[in-house]
Amino acid sequence: MHLRLTLALIAVLAGGLVFADEYGTRPDLSSEDLARVRSVTAATTDFSAPEKFETNPAGAGTTRFSVNQDAFSHFLDNLSFEQEEQFKLGNALFRKIWVSSPSSTQASDGLGPLFNARGCQSCHIKDGRGHPPFEGQAENVSMFLRLSVPPTDPDPRLAMDGVIAGEVGDPTYGLQLQDFAVPGLKAEGRMVIDYADMPVTLGDGTVVTLRKPSYSVADLAYGPLADDVMISPRIANTMIGLGLVEAIPQEDILAHADPEDRDGDGVSGRPNWTVAPERNETALGRFGWKAGMATIRSQSAAAFAGDIGISTPLIDLPHGDCTEKQPECLVLPTGEQPRLGEGEAPDPVLDLVTFYAGTLGVPERRNVGDEQILAGKAAFYQAGCASCHVPKFVTSKLAENPAHRFQLIWPYSDFLLHDMGAGLADGRPEGQADGSEWRTPPLWGIGLTETVSGHTFFLHDGRARSLTEAILWHGGEAQAARDSFAAMSETQRADLLAFLGSL
Repeated sequence: MHLRLTLALIAVLAGGLVFADEYGTRPDLSSEDLARVRSVTAATTDFSAPEKFETNPAGAGTTRFSVNQDAFSHFLDNLSFEQEEQFKLGNALFRKIWVSSPSSTQASDGLGPLFNARGCQSCHIKDGRGHPPFEGQAENVSMFLRLSVPPTDPDPRLAMDGVIAGEVGDPTYGLQLQDFAVPGLKAEGRMVIDYADMPVTLGDGTVVTLRKPSYSVADLAYGPLADDVMISPRIANTMIGLGLVEAIPQEDILAHADPEDRDGDGVSGRPNWTVAPERNETALGRFGWKAGMATIRSQSAAAFAGDIGISTPLIDLPHGDCTEKQPECLVLPTGEQPRLGEGEAPDPVLDLVTFYAGTLGVPERRNVGDEQILAGKAAFYQAGCASCHVPKFVTSKLAENPAHRFQLIWPYSDFLLHDMGAGLADGRPEGQADGSEWRTPPLWGIGLTETVSGHTFFLHDGRARSLTEAILWHGGEAQAARDSFAAMSETQRADLLAFLGSL
C-alpha cells in the first residue's frame, strides 16, 4: 500500500487526528498551484456579494439548461464529442428494463430472481432523489430496507490491511429485503412504515411537527428474520456530480477529519475506509449514505447485484441477493451468456453505466446575488452548517477523465462520517461507520428536488417533508447548528432556506 495511505490508515484506526498540514501536499500540484487551491477553497467571510465562480458548482462541467424535470439528466458541459456518445449509450443502459430468464431478449435477461427494481432509473428517477411510498402507492420502487446481523467469529466480511468493509447479511434474507420476484417465485416480504407525530417548538414559538418513523417487515415468505437482525431504510441518492466527487484528492477530504475534535468545535468527522474491489486495495469511502463505497464502478456493481439481481464482472452474483436458505431462488435460470461476456451485465455494460453515472453534470446556481440568498448564506455559515457541508474543493489534475481535472466544485459536503445523534441513528454499522454515523450528503442540486423528483422528502429515509424538518432532525455533532437554526427569527430561517433553494 502507498506509504501515505498506510500512515493515514494507522492514524484513523488509532483514533488520531488527521491534520490539514499533514496532507498539505498534493502529488498533482506544484507549490504555486497548491497555494492557489488553498486560497480559492478557503471559507469566505464576505457575504455582501457572490464569490467568484459560485454560479458554477461543477466548474467547466456545469450545465445550463432550462430548469425542469430533466435538470439532473444532462452530461457535463465539458465532455468531448466522443464522450457524449459514451454518455448516451450509458444513459440507455441506465434506463434499461431488465427481464427474467430465460427470455428471447438475451442481452436484457437475468432480472432477480428476487429484486427491488427492474432498472437503475426505477430508483433514481430522472437521476434524482428517491422517496418513501406516497400515500396510496401500492408499490415502492425507490426505497428499500437494508438487513444485517452482527458478525460472527471468524468475521466473514471482506478485510484488507486492517480495514473491514461491508456487512453480514441476514442468514435467510441477505443484505436487502427484496419486495419483488420473478414469476413463479415469492417476494421476500414488504416494508411497513409507521409514523408518529413529534411537535417541535422553535425559538419564536413556531411549532413544526416532525414525523418519527418506525420500520417493520410483513408477509415474510421464507421464515423469520434472525433474532438479532438490524434493519435500516434507504432512499436512492441523487446522481449528479459523482465523477467530480471521485476526482477530489483524498488528501483534501482527510484534511477536514478531526476524529477527536481537537479544535473543540463539536464536529469530529472521520473517514470511512473501505475496499475498492476493482483495484483490490483499501480506499477512502465517498459514496452511499455511510460512505461505504470508494468508487462509482463498485457502487454501480453493488446496485446491479443487490437492487436488480444482475451480475457483473466485478460482482459475480447471478442470483443476486438470494441465500442458501432460499433454494427456490437458487435453482432458477440466470441471464449469463458466455458469448456476450462475463456476468449478466458484462463489459461494456458496467463500463458504460459507470461512465454515465460519473459524467452527469450539476445545474448552474440560481440567483446567487439575490439579497435574501446572500443573507441566507451568511446564516448558513454563522450557524456552523459549513463545518460539515464544506462548500468547495478543487479536483485532481491527474483525474482519469479530462472533464474532471482541476475543477473548482461546490458540493457542500466533507464526505466524512459524523455522529448525527440518537434521533437519526439506525443502529446498524456499515464498514467503519457505526449505527449513529452518516456521511455528510452533498447539497448541490437540493433546491431542485421538487422540480426533478416531484417531492420534498429528505434524509436517508425520507422522513423529513421539507428542508426545515431535515435540519430539525440534526443532532449529535450537528446539534449546535440545528439549535442555531431553531433559535433564528422567521426571517432568518426563510433566508437560510432560500439559500439552500438556490443550490
